[in-house]
Amino acid sequence: MAITLPVFTPLQETLWLTLCGRALDNRLPHPILGDEMADEIVREVGYDYAKLHILSSSAIYIAHRAKKLDEIARRFIARHPDAIGLDLGAGLDSRALRIAPPPTAGWHDVDFPEVVTARQRLLPERARPHDIAADVLGPAWLEALPADRPAVIVADGLIAFLSMEEMISLVNRLIDHFPSGEIAFNGYSTFAVWAQKRFAVGKNVVDVSKFPGLDDPLEPERWNPKLKLVKEILMTREPEVAEFPLGLRLMNRLSAPVASWSRKGNVVLHYRF
Repeated sequence: MAITLPVFTPLQETLWLTLCGRALDNRLPHPILGDEMADEIVREVGYDYAKLHILSSSAIYIAHRAKKLDEIARRFIARHPDAIGLDLGAGLDSRALRIAPPPTAGWHDVDFPEVVTARQRLLPERARPHDIAADVLGPAWLEALPADRPAVIVADGLIAFLSMEEMISLVNRLIDHFPSGEIAFNGYSTFAVWAQKRFAVGKNVVDVSKFPGLDDPLEPERWNPKLKLVKEILMTREPEVAEFPLGLRLMNRLSAPVASWSRKGNVVLHYRF
């Protein structure tokens, strides 16, 4: 029986880019992430990912940054088994399935009501322990969560669709709500924003993108005095690069020694508060 999904807005439609990227990575001879659930969903829905024009390199980069965000969340929950975990703008990601938080932790995936409806129809319950149907910029959903437990908060791709003011406001509300925690998201340099507008794999991404770019990883420390950089993860320097196809591996190796070059590509920013 065909699965009927809600009608998505152009912003919500962007979830297919990261989902299909992880699915295509899973089909490579040597996947970086190995997200079998993403692959299953794309096949089950029969989504025409060809229209997104996702290059093999783009699929690898999407999977690579997802893996780094998984690692950050997994390590934090290992240190704080009672933590609250948040995946902001979760789309159809099954991160909880990959990181396997213990029952003592509370993992929550936040996205628009239409997306949460799709999650409930496509993902098994173990892959979505707690769905929160809300706009991440709205205030009510956060107030319903415990305020006395440490939190690990990840966002994969979300920042591209927020203005700088919206991003700062969201980060401040998260920091004010939880006693301590960590926040990690993939960064977009001003060059990456420029390149996305000219070479984006999907026009819908360009039409709804708002973030102006972030070149200095220390800049978010000025958003809130509690926020401190843990690490700017320049993906060109991560060990998984050794598993990339030869051409992509060489390109990353050439960029790795120079931080300004590495920042033009795949970056994950990791902070504590």
